[in-house]
Amino acid sequence: MTRFDQRTREMIEEVRELGRTYMRPMGLESDRTADPPPVDHPFYLLCARQGGLVSRVIGEGERNEGGEALAWRPVRNFLLGEESAYWDRGVALSLPGPGIGGAALRSTATPEQRQRFLEVFTDHSRAHWGAMAMTEPGAGSDVARIQTRARKDGDEWVLNGQKMFCSNAARADWVVVWATVDASLGREGHRAFVVERSTPGFEILKIEHKMGSRGYETTSFVLEDARVPAENLLGGEAFYESRRGFKGAMATFNTTRPLHVAHGVGMGRAAHDFALDVVRSDYPSQGRRRRRALERLGEIRRGLQTARLMYLHAVYLAKAGQSNALEASYAKLYAPPVVLRAVATALDIVGEAGVRNDRMLEKLYRDVKILDIGEGTQQVQRVVVARQLLDFPRDV
Repeated sequence: MTRFDQRTREMIEEVRELGRTYMRPMGLESDRTADPPPVDHPFYLLCARQGGLVSRVIGEGERNEGGEALAWRPVRNFLLGEESAYWDRGVALSLPGPGIGGAALRSTATPEQRQRFLEVFTDHSRAHWGAMAMTEPGAGSDVARIQTRARKDGDEWVLNGQKMFCSNAARADWVVVWATVDASLGREGHRAFVVERSTPGFEILKIEHKMGSRGYETTSFVLEDARVPAENLLGGEAFYESRRGFKGAMATFNTTRPLHVAHGVGMGRAAHDFALDVVRSDYPSQGRRRRRALERLGEIRRGLQTARLMYLHAVYLAKAGQSNALEASYAKLYAPPVVLRAVATALDIVGEAGVRNDRMLEKLYRDVKILDIGEGTQQVQRVVVARQLLDFPRDV
């Protein structure tokens, strides 16, 4: 960490201590019970009092004591996201803050809307959450096919549809909901709305039971004639001319995909360090077995470092205001197999003890599967790369 500025080093150390004290124990407990930590958990209140901590990674950045926004520092914030996932990715995603909804605000909302919807996070008396909902039962990886409908009625929009796999929606103050004004228009019909939690017609259906990453809730909900004010249309009417609505959605993913990779690098590091401790403590001090284990861990470390450099490159481009669609997909395409290999290698090195369900490696092996699915599957990333490099047709 010697290459980082002093404040970044301090914040990473802060997250490290909180991860050791709170996040890993909370993640292991949630994995055992299959329930996310409750909204009134003392750790969430601690995070809220500190201004969101690592949960501001893809939101509006740090804010001073008066609630005024400070500069967005993406490299620092994504490194904090990586460190938080080292201790537990599920709990990292459950932390108070705007969450993925913050990325949607950054890419789509007007300055007035960002100020209005982020104001709730200046209240440090309790924890607050934001969320974003894109995925539907019939539209997962192909987000262009969303069917949730939006109809203008005077000074309001009326939303009808169902969303699923939405992180933290059941505890969120508001959810950014992507809908279409006309499904036959495809991408041109997309709109994004902020639906506040108290909106009539917004009903939580269930909290999903997941194979892994149980430290945060994954929610399905329905919108039945849910009315939202016209000023809750992110970006305003003019933003959606010339397909800018869909581009806004994709800009959101071009921010969250690097974060997904950062989380994966953190998880891979956790597996690497766990196995390295076993080699140092339990393996013979000399001999081929120890040497081969260290060689394998060295290969894993190089792969994780490559993944880190790839996500940092994508983040740097976003900060500079340049297109990072290709680089974000490169990172998302490369990282999941590397992280899975890191955990599998750690299991090989640890041996039979590693697959016991009271050990962290067994949990990590289930947790890493989401890296293949979330923020666009590997197949989707290949299509994005093909379109960027080879002008692959969009309608094939």
